[in-house]
Amino acid sequence: RGSGGGVMEATGKGAFVLGNLAEVVERVLGFLPTKALLRAACVCRLWRECARRILRARQRVAWVSALEPGPAESHALVRALARELEKVRVLPQTVLYIADAETFSGHEECHEQKKARKRNSKETAIALEKLLPKRCQVLGLVTPGIVVTPMGSSSNQPQEIEEGEAGFALLFPKIDGVKIHTFHFSKDSKNRVFDESKFAEAGLKNNPDLRVVLLFGYNSWKSGATRFLHQIVNPLNEKSIILAGGQVESFTSLTSENNNAQPGDACGVVGLAFSGPQIQSATVLLDQDVADERTAEAAMQRLKAANIPEHNTIGFMFACVGRGYRHYKTKRNMEADAFRKFFPNVPLFGFFGHGEIGCDRIVTGNFVLRECNDIKDDLIHGYTTVMTLIHLGSTK
Repeated sequence: RGSGGGVMEATGKGAFVLGNLAEVVERVLGFLPTKALLRAACVCRLWRECARRILRARQRVAWVSALEPGPAESHALVRALARELEKVRVLPQTVLYIADAETFSGHEECHEQKKARKRNSKETAIALEKLLPKRCQVLGLVTPGIVVTPMGSSSNQPQEIEEGEAGFALLFPKIDGVKIHTFHFSKDSKNRVFDESKFAEAGLKNNPDLRVVLLFGYNSWKSGATRFLHQIVNPLNEKSIILAGGQVESFTSLTSENNNAQPGDACGVVGLAFSGPQIQSATVLLDQDVADERTAEAAMQRLKAANIPEHNTIGFMFACVGRGYRHYKTKRNMEADAFRKFFPNVPLFGFFGHGEIGCDRIVTGNFVLRECNDIKDDLIHGYTTVMTLIHLGSTK
């Protein structure tokens, strides 16, 4: 009876501590992944306040990688996200996911089966979106190939996956001093001139804190698509802004706006804009002359010379489908390996696509890598690779 009383007394003290001492509660709850933490926040007001403080402090970007094909009923990225979101330690506010076009959208080619292929693609996108928090903005793309860093550590070797099932989801939490938003411009078949007032509505003009814009053109094979892309890129071609991206197969998710009425055969541009005075960024262009290990590493040295802080930084690689192992004479993973050599702790993500957007440029404060007076950089390329670093500020 005495020992039972002692247990009850100890239990009572424990309950008192976990119900009243915020420092202890916060320390204990800090070990939980986000989904479990959100469930714990429902226990009482104290736990809810502690959970909020913990989530506010978790400002590092997380990601989920899918590199292994599995059963045909769902894409590998859907399965990986369903499994790994239970372990993620951030609350996503913005999600960028990219998956390979072939297995994401199905294999059908004949005209009668095109509708089935599109329905399959949409169903996969909906399955991904359902796994994510309802209030986060999601941009989803499908591309011919994927560049992805495996989960577990930012120092893991990034992989260039030119064939086969693969994908990733970048999970951006709310970050102090950083604003990330999605945008979408579609070509209006009635008007040849793009209404530039839409840039201001999207936060891409009259925004002194704008630092980086990732641009992705879709349905580039459509008549007028290239001209429309130039109409978007040219007004944004400013020395104080990093522009990077490329032409993708299609976009499948854009949950921050209603895109259900968008014609399936339209062309346009989607993207992510990063604003905030603490953001630093740099980008380099690997042109056709970069064709061996020595010249690829020389390009990475130019990027390294930008002196972008490497903590809380993400790397992006946007490459032409004509590069990769074909360009480097059957040697695989050349550019990702060169990146890892110079940036051993920066995760790298991206794709192989149908055209690239970017140039050599650094934005840290008011300094840029190359001053060309009023001459605009050529930003739209083919048969190149664009390597970009985005630093999101120091973390506590």
